[in-house]
Amino acid sequence: MSYGRGGMGAGNMQNLMKQAQKMQEEMQATEKLLDEWEIVGTSGGEAVVIYMNAKKIIDGVEIDPSVVDPDDVEMLEDLILAAIRDGYKKADAVREEKMSKFAGLGGMGGLL
Repeated sequence: MSYGRGGMGAGNMQNLMKQAQKMQEEMQATEKLLDEWEIVGTSGGEAVVIYMNAKKIIDGVEIDPSVVDPDDVEMLEDLILAAIRDGYKKADAVREEKMSKFAGLGGMGGLL
């Protein structure tokens, strides 16, 4: 296969490869940012607080003692789930915002 005038020459391919490498580096930096981004999910007026990163890795929980009722464990379970879901929703929004510029890069012929 040869490329005539106006075809994709070596210079164009080299530029494409440089662009792909730059995008890959940016994507790796964004992934690192998501690891470090703190998300706070809450429920029950902050009676339950869940801490996680934008990749949904939970690393902390705070529970107000006033919502700990041994006769109503189900309510506490519901509050914990609601706080986790709140955090997940926020994490999804951050991830979508930060990663949207990389959408569709899978179609670059495996360059990334």
